[in-house]
Amino acid sequence: MSLTIVQVDAFTNRPFAGNPAGVCVLSVPRDERWMQDVAREMNLSETAFLHPADDGHALRWFTPAVEVALCGHATLASAHVLWEDGHLPAGRQARFHTKSGLLTADRRGEWIELDFPATPAARAPAPAGLTDALGATARWVGRSNFDYLVELESEDHVRALEPDFASLERVDARGVMVTSRATTRGYDFVSRFFAPRVGVREDPATGSAHCALAPFWSERLNKTEMTAYQASPRGGVVRVRLNGARVTLGGQAVIVLRGELAVI
Repeated sequence: MSLTIVQVDAFTNRPFAGNPAGVCVLSVPRDERWMQDVAREMNLSETAFLHPADDGHALRWFTPAVEVALCGHATLASAHVLWEDGHLPAGRQARFHTKSGLLTADRRGEWIELDFPATPAARAPAPAGLTDALGATARWVGRSNFDYLVELESEDHVRALEPDFASLERVDARGVMVTSRATTRGYDFVSRFFAPRVGVREDPATGSAHCALAPFWSERLNKTEMTAYQASPRGGVVRVRLNGARVTLGGQAVIVLRGELAVI
C-alpha cells in the first residue's frame, strides 16, 4: 500500500523556481507525529496534509521541525493539486479549514487567488541581536502576529543580505521579514524571509509574510493592489490586494514531482 505525495513549486510559473511544497491528499486524518515525520523526510520548507472535511478540506502545514499556524505557498500548492489531480472540479472554490480559520482559493486564469487574514505589523523595538544578525541598518522595525518586519534602505540592501543564522535563530519569532521599495521594473516592493527558528534558513517565496507586507506597503505607497518580488535565490512573484482585514494573495504554481510514499 502506498500514498502519493506531490511536490509543487509555488509563486512561480516555471519549474525549479518559487517555493517548493509537498502536498499529501489523505482520505482520512493522520496523527501529528506521522505528519511531522513525513515533513522531515521531505525536507522542504513546508509539507501540507489535507483530507475532506465539512464543505472543503482540513489542512495542516509542517516544516521539517514544527507545525505552523499559517502558510501561503503550501496552501497555493494544495489548491493546485486538488484541481490538477481531479480531487476538485476545475471551477469550484477550494476551501480549507485551518488553525488560522477558513481559507479559500479560486482560479483566475493561470493564477490562483488565496483569501487570507491580514496580519499587520505594529512598530516595535528591535530585539537584542536582530540587526547585528542581519548585518544591516533598519529604517523601521515592527512585529506582526508571527514575525518581525524590518524595512531597509533599498532593494540592493535587501538582496545583498547574508545573515548570521545562528544569531537570527535566537530571535523570538517564527521568522524575520526584510523588505524595501522595489527599484526593479514591474514590482512595488521586494522582500526576503528568514526563519531558522522553525527549521527554514531562507524561505524562497512566503505567502503568509505578505499578509503583513501588504498592509505595510499599502499605507506607504497609497495603493491597495501591488505586485511583490521575493528576492531569494529561487525568486517568487506574489500579487497582493488589501481588502480591509483580509489580503488576497495571487500566485502561480507548477507540479514538478510525483512520488509514492511506501511506508504509511
